[in-house]
Amino acid sequence: MSDLVKNILRFIIFIAVQVYVLDRIPHLHGYIVPYLYFLFLLWLPFSISRLGLLLIGFVTGLTLDYFSSDPGLHAAACVLVAYARPFVITILTPKDTTEFNYREPSPKGMGWAPYAVYALVLTLLHHTYLTLLQWLEFGDFLKFLIKVVSSTGISMLLIFTVEMLFPRKLKFRTNTA
Repeated sequence: MSDLVKNILRFIIFIAVQVYVLDRIPHLHGYIVPYLYFLFLLWLPFSISRLGLLLIGFVTGLTLDYFSSDPGLHAAACVLVAYARPFVITILTPKDTTEFNYREPSPKGMGWAPYAVYALVLTLLHHTYLTLLQWLEFGDFLKFLIKVVSSTGISMLLIFTVEMLFPRKLKFRTNTA
């Protein structure tokens, strides 16, 4: 299966799971909100250009905004994740290309610790920005912080569960030079 078809199927599955399963779960006192759809952005290949990554992030967020009737909140958070992703990957991947020659981020390719940091940083960034846009006020900072931390925690649990239940086959980059 080509990478394009595989990524289109991932996109459809992640959006469907978010819209038809996770969004139907009642939120615990408005604090714990599980988000998994942006894992699609985290799983994209390293070879995608920055502009392409930003466009994919925008379309991903806009699609979820369409289903959840939010006016661009998820699109803004996904564009931020797509913008920050290359910087986080640059920091976490080894500088020696012979050590690291996989096509996409995964626990097997990066190792569990760097992948966990990669997922945690981008998840925290996504949830902080999304929660800030939803509230658009700094009235009660403790509630804001609780919502960000609890939503990040449940999303990280979902991400690691998906990674363990559905391991991806690793593909090597052919030209590492």
